[in-house]
Amino acid sequence: MGKRGPVNAKKALGRMSPRRVLRSRPVRDYGWMTVGVLITAFALDAFLIPNRIAAGGISGLATILFYVLRDSRLPTIPVGVQMLVMNAVLLAIGIRVRGWRYGAKTIFGAVALSVAVDVMAPLVPHLATTDRLLAALWGGALAGIGIGIVFRVGGNTGGTDIVAQLFTKRVSLGVGQLMLLADAVVLLLAGLKFGPELALYGAVAVFVSSTVIDVVQEGLSTEKAAFIFSKMYREIGDAILTELGRGATAFAARGMYTDEARDVIFCVVSRRELDDLKSIVHVLDPDAFLVISDVHEALGEGFKEARAKR
Repeated sequence: MGKRGPVNAKKALGRMSPRRVLRSRPVRDYGWMTVGVLITAFALDAFLIPNRIAAGGISGLATILFYVLRDSRLPTIPVGVQMLVMNAVLLAIGIRVRGWRYGAKTIFGAVALSVAVDVMAPLVPHLATTDRLLAALWGGALAGIGIGIVFRVGGNTGGTDIVAQLFTKRVSLGVGQLMLLADAVVLLLAGLKFGPELALYGAVAVFVSSTVIDVVQEGLSTEKAAFIFSKMYREIGDAILTELGRGATAFAARGMYTDEARDVIFCVVSRRELDDLKSIVHVLDPDAFLVISDVHEALGEGFKEARAKR
């Protein structure tokens, strides 16, 4: 029994040799990035750009400039070309300020999305042209799916997140807040060009896209984490092990009001097991204090298999 651990560890390391990981991951990652880029480009070409919905970011700014030039009867510059130029400038500034931290995946994502938008533009039908709310919802959702896939494999499509990363150390705001501020500026410009109604549709698309990106990256909440404060912690822990077949961890804590030492049980269960857990706690200790929260992802025995990431 004592020798099995090291042997298994060696076998595991053999199965996950760096050479095999490095050979397989780039193919998979860039493949998924390409899928995500194509979905995002379809969302832009089919729903957002033809309906004049600037859903924040570089793509939204490029959409505004495209229609400014077209309505002024000046030579138009395709949206994808504008995105490529803007991202190239931002990447050059980012590399100059912070070095080669953005990596090949950011360059690939930014270039691929810009090219895909212009290549697919004449091939993709314009959808929901009579219902801009539908266009904002579908465009935001599909763009969120595409960008979420790119983010999930560690990629990036450039844009406002580069701006946020450049300024995050210069101002007292986080990356997320700066990205929101950048999107707000784009929506304000959209309001000045297209009117407040279309700017509001753009805000809807931004909200939907951001929400879908989180779902794609983190997954739907299917597990629950429970913290159980009870004097019957040992009995409750045994019931979780035997009745639910789940693991549990007890750790020492101290009540701030009573200054009493107590043990707290922590466990993760599936959504369908939650009612059984509540019943166990209530039967063994009706006075127990139970805190339940969402778990976006649980990796390990009894849940998803952990996957190595670079």
